[in-house]
Amino acid sequence: MWLGLVAMLTFGALGSAAAIAALTSPPPQKNVAVQRQAAIGSGKGIVIGYATSLEAVPIVHVISNGIRAQARRAGVKLIFCDTGGDTAKALDCAKSMKTQGAQGVLQFQHVAKASPSICKAGPQGVPVFAIDIPQPPCQSSFMGVDNAYGGFVAGEKAGETAKAKWKCKYDAWISLEEPEIGAPNEQRMGGYRKGFQSVCPGPITNLKKLGFDATADKARTLVTDALTTLPGKKRIIVASIDDEGVEGAFAAAKAAGRPKDVYGISLGVADDVAKCGILKNSNWLAATAISPEKYGWVGIPYMIKAIKTGKPAPKLLYVPLFAVNSKNIEKYYANLDC
Repeated sequence: MWLGLVAMLTFGALGSAAAIAALTSPPPQKNVAVQRQAAIGSGKGIVIGYATSLEAVPIVHVISNGIRAQARRAGVKLIFCDTGGDTAKALDCAKSMKTQGAQGVLQFQHVAKASPSICKAGPQGVPVFAIDIPQPPCQSSFMGVDNAYGGFVAGEKAGETAKAKWKCKYDAWISLEEPEIGAPNEQRMGGYRKGFQSVCPGPITNLKKLGFDATADKARTLVTDALTTLPGKKRIIVASIDDEGVEGAFAAAKAAGRPKDVYGISLGVADDVAKCGILKNSNWLAATAISPEKYGWVGIPYMIKAIKTGKPAPKLLYVPLFAVNSKNIEKYYANLDC
């Protein structure tokens, strides 16, 4: 694991060529899972629990829809439970899954620190795939984003634009974070900075870390306040843990009469709002696409296999990632209706 600060210190330490190379190269995208649709009827008679987090967030809803679709295709009985990001509800979900005989659990539980109690309340001795947020001690596999890689490639692409247009000179960096999810937050948010620094070396300028709830509304409020502390500044980078943070930041800038002053970096590319926003707004410097609609293509087939064979799935089941901006997004998403 790494942080943007570690990268900055490594570069500034006048160290070896190896240290510099470590900063200027993205971490390799290893442990990438096979993405394939579940075989029709392959999960008949199998019961899988799915605890989802914050369905009101578009990317979470897209992930859930994909998991439901693959469960139906496979003939799995899916115990769907929306925790709403609430620990008490997550505990109730775990108990319900145990009562209903879940043979495996896809756990997208929001508060990482609560996972030990939730693990204790849920089914015992079954495969547990943590989705995007670690779930110790019962997690048997981690499924989702390689946050180190995902953050880096978006930051790197943003740095390329900053170097070409501004010679890497900018005024401030606002980091919209979710510290309660633990290591994924540090890896992703630090990754943006590390990737950016690989193109534009040196300390991050005027870094402001702000915790938020991953919604556009909260991001709008926070960035509105932050802009008042940055009068006259024209190059303000907002790096968000998700697309919604950037969407809220752009809304705040527009309302303040400063639509050209804010530039975004994010991860997700979950829905048409984000895709069209990236296509039409060159101020959206970069976003890492995670194809959330295909999470079910990993979670359901691997879980069925683990249940049927009794053999554990790989400990890391990373989804393939790639970075997009206004110049290349149509290469990956053709015929966008924007």
